[in-house]
Amino acid sequence: MTSESLADQHSRLSKIFKSNISVVKNNGYFYIVRSRLEQRCYEEVLKAGTLIRIKSPERMGKSMMMGRVLEYATQQGYRTAAIDLREANREIFADINKFLQWFCAYVGDCLEIEQRPEDAWKGFLGANTNCTKYVEKFFLNSADSPLVIAIDNFDCVFRYPDVEADFCGLLRGWFEKVNTSKVWGKLRQIIVYSQESYATNNINQSPFNVGLPIELGELETLEVLALANAYGLSWDELETAQLMDTIGGHPYLVQKAINRIAHNDIGLEELVLTAPTEEGIFGDYLNERLQQLEANPNLVSAMLKVVNADGATRLGSKEAFKLDSMGLIKRQSNDIVSRCNLYRLYFKDRLS
Repeated sequence: MTSESLADQHSRLSKIFKSNISVVKNNGYFYIVRSRLEQRCYEEVLKAGTLIRIKSPERMGKSMMMGRVLEYATQQGYRTAAIDLREANREIFADINKFLQWFCAYVGDCLEIEQRPEDAWKGFLGANTNCTKYVEKFFLNSADSPLVIAIDNFDCVFRYPDVEADFCGLLRGWFEKVNTSKVWGKLRQIIVYSQESYATNNINQSPFNVGLPIELGELETLEVLALANAYGLSWDELETAQLMDTIGGHPYLVQKAINRIAHNDIGLEELVLTAPTEEGIFGDYLNERLQQLEANPNLVSAMLKVVNADGATRLGSKEAFKLDSMGLIKRQSNDIVSRCNLYRLYFKDRLS
């Protein structure tokens, strides 16, 4: 890498400064702040009864944004409860009553409220009514401050259609209660997910067509440059383009690459050369997605069609939906392309 003159350094830093890009450090790593989107969330979470939907493919920064919005809400004096649906096992999802009792217990634990939902449940009322009454009595009426409930990895519920239908209808009902009940104006909901359910649902019972939609995309060139700068790398647009030509602007891949380069674990040229192989720094990540594809022969065929095409191609809606939720493709109008050259090269070799 060539040495940087003072003039080049000034030009590089000036571009980053003028772009108003913010970088934060968390657990020893640097991250790009999606300032515009976060500001929208900050404004929305102050509104009575609001619902915020944060969506992106896997590892694009959804959970981090959720955490920052919850931190902001806490600073406003709000109570917060962050629920990760990955922590609910199959037994919990087997029955809507068990699931909603688990949900209430989880929120209560976050709020340090010692309650036993199963003792308050009245069988003749039905699961959703019991849950609504429980939330109102123990979480909303128990304090004057607003409550933000954030549900991460919401996609987990889509594997259980019976629970999904009732739970989605419940959350939509809570969102609409602000119109008729002042106490429900205390509640704010955040849903974090990769894709809506592919199943056809009653649109009037869905939380995915109301509230504020926030969709996270890839990092832009100046954002990647700002991240490299935060790690102490004196990059210009040339190095940035070299990296992005391989991995695009995928936040996780970019952050991992720059972190490893900054710590002298690997050089940029070697990283680019080995990236689409299991020897490279993304080997485990790529192999994990390979196993996901190989578990579904239809997805293997669809991904092969994408990576072998000279340009954009067209897929069936179900296959495109699933590959999109995995973050492996991008949409161009009604057609599909590989999200980045890394995926194109790796899956072209490993799926053939």
